[in-house]
Amino acid sequence: MTPVAVLQDTQVIAARQLRRTLRRPVYIVFSFVQPVIFVLLFRYVFGGAIDTGPISYVNFLMPGIIVQTAVFGALVTGLGLTEDLATGMVDRLRSLPMARSAVLLGRTAADLVTNVLTLIVMVAVGLLVGFRPSQPGWQLAAAFLLVLAFSYVFSWISAWVGLSVRNPETAQSAGFIWVFPLVFASSAFVPTESMPGPVRAFAEVNPVTLVVDAVRGLTVGGPSPATPALQAVAWLAALLLVFIPLSVRAFRRA
Repeated sequence: MTPVAVLQDTQVIAARQLRRTLRRPVYIVFSFVQPVIFVLLFRYVFGGAIDTGPISYVNFLMPGIIVQTAVFGALVTGLGLTEDLATGMVDRLRSLPMARSAVLLGRTAADLVTNVLTLIVMVAVGLLVGFRPSQPGWQLAAAFLLVLAFSYVFSWISAWVGLSVRNPETAQSAGFIWVFPLVFASSAFVPTESMPGPVRAFAEVNPVTLVVDAVRGLTVGGPSPATPALQAVAWLAALLLVFIPLSVRAFRRA
């Protein structure tokens, strides 16, 4: 198929997924509840006990919460693909005269659009609880683009996990198993300097930490965000090169 045909098929699949999401208002509401609860818990329950130096805890916290929300939002990709496998939708799509790659491309594109909306909501919630970005507009835009790129890459990882296990319940459990260590052993909620040596060593090369540090520097200032941003981009490029082929192969075998 031509690239134009693949793009058209991808748009159809993405539009289908977005319509399905809009038709489930309860799902939309609850998808925002968890990150808002995290914001309120860490802001008002744990925030007073965590020393973040010259930066206020809410300004330290919100970049981490935004990145965490992007990671958790990416888990939906794998779960949705396993649901489509279980209901026979994937078999139906394969029987149509369309590009097979459009199933994965359309699903990840639709979840990226959903993550854009989630990012807007989380920034609004952050502003309500005292988050105050202080950097120029172009840096804020760069930070949000980095978060969206991060969520898109993790959608492909989630797709591979979901297609590998093929079961919605297992996909949900497996998703949290690999995501939780990355998120909580990072600089999302506490400075890495407070961690034990081995944990700190892992946290400082963790892609979640690199993205959080870059977003933090781009939004509220502090240490230069250039180094963590470049390292994060390198991580994301490497992960894409690995997990796109793995996801495609898993989809063919599913």
